[in-house]
Amino acid sequence: MTEYGRGQGSEPWHPDDPLYGDSGWTGQQAQQAQPGQQSPYEGQAQHYPQQQAQQQYGDWGGAGQGGYGQQQYPQQHDQQQYGQQQYDRQQYDQQYAPQQMQQPGQQPYDTGGWHTGAQPQDPYAAADPTDPYGQQGGAHGAQQSDHYGTPEAYPPPEPPAHRNAEPERRPEREADPEPDTDWDPGPDQGEHAFFSDTGDDADDADDADDDSGARRGRGERRGKGGKGAKADKGKKRRNGTACLVVVLVLGGGLVGVSYFGWQFFQDRFGSAPDFAGDGNGEQVTVVIPKGAGGYAIGQVLKKEGVVKSVDAFVAAQQGNPNGGTIQDGVYTLEKEMSADAAVELMLSPKSRDNLIIAEGLRNGAVYELIDKRLKLDEGTTEKVAEKDWQKLGLPDWAVNDGDVKDPLEGFLYPSSYAVGKGAKPADVLKEMVGRATDKYEGLQFPEKAESLGLEGPWELVTVASLVQAEGKTHDDFRKMSEVIYNRLKPTNTETNQLLQFDSTYNYLQKQSNIHISESAINSNKDPYNTYTRKGLPPGPIGNPGDDALTAALKPTKDGWIYFVATDGISKTEFARTHDDFLKLKDKFDASSGN
Repeated sequence: MTEYGRGQGSEPWHPDDPLYGDSGWTGQQAQQAQPGQQSPYEGQAQHYPQQQAQQQYGDWGGAGQGGYGQQQYPQQHDQQQYGQQQYDRQQYDQQYAPQQMQQPGQQPYDTGGWHTGAQPQDPYAAADPTDPYGQQGGAHGAQQSDHYGTPEAYPPPEPPAHRNAEPERRPEREADPEPDTDWDPGPDQGEHAFFSDTGDDADDADDADDDSGARRGRGERRGKGGKGAKADKGKKRRNGTACLVVVLVLGGGLVGVSYFGWQFFQDRFGSAPDFAGDGNGEQVTVVIPKGAGGYAIGQVLKKEGVVKSVDAFVAAQQGNPNGGTIQDGVYTLEKEMSADAAVELMLSPKSRDNLIIAEGLRNGAVYELIDKRLKLDEGTTEKVAEKDWQKLGLPDWAVNDGDVKDPLEGFLYPSSYAVGKGAKPADVLKEMVGRATDKYEGLQFPEKAESLGLEGPWELVTVASLVQAEGKTHDDFRKMSEVIYNRLKPTNTETNQLLQFDSTYNYLQKQSNIHISESAINSNKDPYNTYTRKGLPPGPIGNPGDDALTAALKPTKDGWIYFVATDGISKTEFARTHDDFLKLKDKFDASSGN
């Protein structure tokens, strides 16, 4: 050990020494002497001269630095100092003092020699390489065992360049204290401030561990590097708040996604919400607009509180064989009905509360129905029609010369209309005109009128109104249509193009009378009197329905030119010749008592 200058008179290195296996031996083993040479230390005391500011080992536990790479060693074995047992310095001074006398601040053996291989002369080359202390037993008065050759031996010494960061610790020894530094890793150097324990508990623990003041723990360094506990706590609180906000946002997003996902699943695959029973007894009037389908009807019913969901109503309508026949109009229903019950009631006539315009009604009768429906004074709707007829949507081909009694005649289409409370007469009339116009154009009246020998769609509507007025049953309509077209022909020699319809005379008289005297008819020269006026009347005499319109487009071709209501009510018979007509007339007179 004296070749390293650790102190005055150090005893040989022993395995129990905490610095055992420290340094330097591997590098010098290359210069070992031949066997048989005697160590200059055999039987003699060893001594080192004092060095200045370099190799002071009097106190191994101090903050001073040793001569081996500034490595510190813990305080062990009651501050063992190898200077306590000194060898005789005389022999050392005689042999090695010249080599040890160096300038202050220099090392006797430069550690750089371990890297370059250039070493000073080994004065102990004669020693046994397997036992560097074998020749020093005389100093202790006894032979020492070889501690490097036993199974319990420590690893061989290593050069300074190959040494570990710190000596290997024995299990029974107390952990080495960390070096005293003021550096704190902080959150940017591997230790995030959020996870660092800088609270009160950590401070208390640091105080307890640092009672002696001999060493500084992690808590002390953190206190210096973190600008105090308050700053650390503030950072921790801010980071904790940010983390809480993120958790709340993510949690809220998860809840929202779950809710909408469940709604999507219910809408696509779940059963639709629905009420149970036939309603709660509270009646409500519902208006279904024209052309409304299942979803549109369901939306109206849900809005009025009749059904609980649109999907439930649509499912019930599709499940009912007659569900597709639900029409527009006004219905009287109850609130909180099951979808099935609502569909059943809408299919029943009991629920209908619409304004019904029957086939063949004249406009005068329609105006009265509107007044009653809207609870208006009698004649209110008729005055609106006379004043605003041009604003109600008549087509361009509608004729209005001076002989037309009512420009809207034939355009108040027979159907069911949803007329609720508060509606205006003009709105009701406009809806009727619009529906009639759509119907006529849908049947291509403008295109087919000329092919039937008529001057335009206006006359086609007039023909249809005559068919509707004179026909008693739907089976009579096509025959009646043929009678009209045959009498209008220029070649007609039976009636000479006179229609001779009682219905036209009754229209101008605003009556419905089947017993009209010949003198009254023949004396009236009104354009609507077809007994005295050839051809068609100036305009329609009523509002024809679907069957009459179809019959006007497709008359029969059986040669019918005469007809008589033989029972005066519902039975109409047809004839091709005047003689056959007289026979039918006699039958009518017999049935009526004439």
